[in-house]
Amino acid sequence: MAVMEMEKASHQLHLAERMARLGTETAFEVLVRARALERQGKDIVHLEIGEPDFDTPQNIIHAATDALEHGWTHYGPSAGLPDLRQTIADYVSDTRRVKVTPEEVVVVPGGKPIIFYSILALVDVGDEVIYPNPGFPIYESMINFVGGKAVPIPLREELQFRMDVDQLKRLITDRTKLIIINSPQNPTGGVLEQSDIAGIAEAIGDRDIMVLSDEIYSRLLFEGQHHSIMSLPDWQDRTILLDGFSKTYAMTGWRMGYGVMRADLAQHVSRLMTNSNSCTASFTQMAGIEAIKGDQSSVDRMCAEFKRRRDFFFDRINGIKGFSCLKPKGAFYMFPNIQQTGWKSKPLADALLEQVGVAALSGTAFGAYGEGYLRFSIANSMENIEKALDRVEEWVKKNP
Repeated sequence: MAVMEMEKASHQLHLAERMARLGTETAFEVLVRARALERQGKDIVHLEIGEPDFDTPQNIIHAATDALEHGWTHYGPSAGLPDLRQTIADYVSDTRRVKVTPEEVVVVPGGKPIIFYSILALVDVGDEVIYPNPGFPIYESMINFVGGKAVPIPLREELQFRMDVDQLKRLITDRTKLIIINSPQNPTGGVLEQSDIAGIAEAIGDRDIMVLSDEIYSRLLFEGQHHSIMSLPDWQDRTILLDGFSKTYAMTGWRMGYGVMRADLAQHVSRLMTNSNSCTASFTQMAGIEAIKGDQSSVDRMCAEFKRRRDFFFDRINGIKGFSCLKPKGAFYMFPNIQQTGWKSKPLADALLEQVGVAALSGTAFGAYGEGYLRFSIANSMENIEKALDRVEEWVKKNP
């Protein structure tokens, strides 16, 4: 036994250098810590994970079970089933007011593959990618992983966490290959206005720069209208639209998203699917057709409930000493400023989890410019949100 252990110890694991550049999504790490505390008997309120707390609508579930019973259990085309690609093309054509063909659609298992594949397909070593910070952490992770240069554009509270177009102009260089935008935005809930979208397009001008437009929360909008850069004249071929089913239809565990892009790029992204996943599960794609074509009342109900929770959280958090928060216009996150508490983001998030059982994320989980903020997901019941805020308020009183 001892000889075997010595042999094991003598064979070291030598990872590729690029693995040192790979980041993570802190929400899942915090979830693991929170679950460990629960196993110790502690009561935890989970406001860390960006996942709707609703069940997938029954019409979608029935479509999936029907597909299973009728043999949709085999391989499909790497780019997605033709009927779903057509359904998505029709949906995007209608909602973004452009003409999309099925050849411009690639269906993937979740939204992240579109981020990964787009960056893999377009970004060479040393190429620059401008991305929002604070922002979804996988943007920066994937840029670094492929050897690109991640160029953050700070999202500032005084601009309601919208992109500063003048600063974007200053960040664009001859090495800029891709710009990532996200609206409604994770983690801030900020929403780009029509003038912002037009300003971004103007800042890029005629340069050969693509835009990855992450619009996964486009149906979860509380005020105003959703604006997509894809809808601007001459911008369809320069836009990679990321959307999906997880947030809109409470289908996070189903793993299904899609990208809409020029047909020649779609072919290359499809090849990346062939080399990595083969295809997205066929029966989930059949359910996706029903999700888009079927009854949409569940989406409206979820959005209305998220808005009710937002309003409640906004009123309560702004009454807690040291916390101040803008009212987000979309998604299901609150991103309060905690600078007046005197705490840094990570230590405060850790204290709330360990001392009062409230799981939230440090703003720095979304990049360096998230320092001074916490992210709370309101994808939980009103009862649990109220319980969490009661605990936070009581903790603040004991820790002035």
